[in-house]
Amino acid sequence: MSAEGGTKAVIAALIANTFIAATKFVAWMLTGASSMLAEAIHSVADAGNQALLLVGGKKARRDATPEHPFGYGRERYIFAFIVAIVLFSVGGLFALYEAYHKYEEIHSGKPNELLESQWWWVPIAVLVAAIVAETLSFRTAIIESNRSRGKQSWSKFIRSAKAPELPVILLEDFAALLGLIFALFGVGLSLLTDNGYWDVVGTAMIGLLLVAVAVTLAVETKSLLLGESAGPEVNTRIRAAIAATAGVDRVIHMKTLHMGPEEILVAAKIAVDPVDSAAEVAAAIDAAEAAVRDVEPMVTSLYLEPDLFRAEYVPAARPERPSAAGH
Repeated sequence: MSAEGGTKAVIAALIANTFIAATKFVAWMLTGASSMLAEAIHSVADAGNQALLLVGGKKARRDATPEHPFGYGRERYIFAFIVAIVLFSVGGLFALYEAYHKYEEIHSGKPNELLESQWWWVPIAVLVAAIVAETLSFRTAIIESNRSRGKQSWSKFIRSAKAPELPVILLEDFAALLGLIFALFGVGLSLLTDNGYWDVVGTAMIGLLLVAVAVTLAVETKSLLLGESAGPEVNTRIRAAIAATAGVDRVIHMKTLHMGPEEILVAAKIAVDPVDSAAEVAAAIDAAEAAVRDVEPMVTSLYLEPDLFRAEYVPAARPERPSAAGH
């Protein structure tokens, strides 16, 4: 996925959610519908999240420093994780609280503003307009995602994507569309049945939806923060490029790590001929490095260690930590 594609989808979502949030707040102030307030806060959270993604993308482009020699590519992962936290707390938990608060009001016999308002039609109009705007934003995210999704299913694309922006926008826009349908369901049935409890149900459904999406985003982003290897196809290309280099007998073992969505670190132990001179080994390493960067431009850090291949070779194990009893 190109960073440009993700940025385009983020900006489209930011514009849509800013407009939608304003209209939802107006509808809530006119009618007092809890579904509209939950959806308004949801849109504010989404707009804030898109701003966070843009900030993270900008910070990730900073040059490497002595303190951060591998650069700042993981800033995008950190800000995506913050997005999940915001969506969970500001969006999901607030909607659940609002559902409980509205339920208490109705249960105590307080007049329902939505059912008594002369502006009862405003939430319906706002929700329909919001569905149109969110559909256009979702369409942009789908188009940009399809450029890099290939033949992967949508669930696999979200799980395997190394750049967080498009999966975040896809899930947010999908949740926004479902949330609008839930709000329309709650408001519509409340007006049709003259029963405010349906508004409570719609609000609670929005809250549960946002909590589920936030947890999904947090789990996927946590994996990126911990450090994921390059994809299988990328690993195969890199390994093949090293193994095909003159002077390299084979790749003994190799590890890759995404330092950012478009930055890969490669560390490999390669087998060389025991009779090669130091100059010949150095030339083989230089040639292997050039070959790797030709087949995979995202490799920004590459470390090759020459060694002699032994059939019984086993990668060094991590030293065991002393047990508490041994202290």
